[in-house]
Amino acid sequence: MTIESMTGFARASAQAGDDRIVWELKSVNGKGLDARLRLPPGFESIEQPARQALQKTFQRGNIYANLSVARLSAAPAAVTVNETLLVELATLAQRLEHDFGVAPARADGLLALRGVIEMQESILDDDARAARDAAILIVLDEALAGLTAARREEGRALKTIMLGQIDRIESLTERAAADPSRDPAAIRLRLAEQVRLLLETGAPLDETRLNAEAAYLATKADIREEIDRLRTHIASARTLLAGGGAVGRRLDFLSQEFNRESNTLCSKSNAAAITAIGLELKAVIDQFREQVQNLE
Repeated sequence: MTIESMTGFARASAQAGDDRIVWELKSVNGKGLDARLRLPPGFESIEQPARQALQKTFQRGNIYANLSVARLSAAPAAVTVNETLLVELATLAQRLEHDFGVAPARADGLLALRGVIEMQESILDDDARAARDAAILIVLDEALAGLTAARREEGRALKTIMLGQIDRIESLTERAAADPSRDPAAIRLRLAEQVRLLLETGAPLDETRLNAEAAYLATKADIREEIDRLRTHIASARTLLAGGGAVGRRLDFLSQEFNRESNTLCSKSNAAAITAIGLELKAVIDQFREQVQNLE
């Protein structure tokens, strides 16, 4: 399976009888799946099956689906005049003319008022409406396939970027593991120097207590557990990316674990080199997490 981005665009169109059907789909990042449909008046029956098709195809993302249907050729629409409304408007116009001296109303002006003239399109029978709706859903399936392809294409690009970031995280982890400052002899030398400086102050020191404190500090500064956990997270991230599918949430959790280990590594550091590696790790992990937010 491939991984998918949550961003993409697709358009599909077809002619069904006298209708030109066009679906436009746009997908952006989202914590869950939020499908928003925009349908022309009179196409409410399409909403539920269209929403179900979106939910069946995708698991995450804010998806905007816009349907437009244009009649290419049709019988002339029937024209009807709302005579009741026309009489009321004419009566009102006469009263305004009599009471306030306004100019008399013209017929074309009254007929131009909203609601006076109504255009009634030809009404589809049940079979024709069912055929039209079926055609609309077929075009939606084509648009969904196009959007899936667009999301997968971007997913492949994101995968390449993220694998490079994981390689960088691994390189920094191994640098920290191999840093000379972690060598026991180097730790002893640093502690000995700190003890020497304390002794030079002339302050009385309990040697037994001092040795115990030195051992405690050395243990606290040990980052072997953080290194081991980072290696485990690196392997897990590669496995998830290789397996594909909807791995966005799991990778987001993993990026939080990466960040936690890098923070601990920095806090336990007793050498400038380890601190610098930890800070660089945090920067790469932040970049990794930003990319993860784009994945389904």
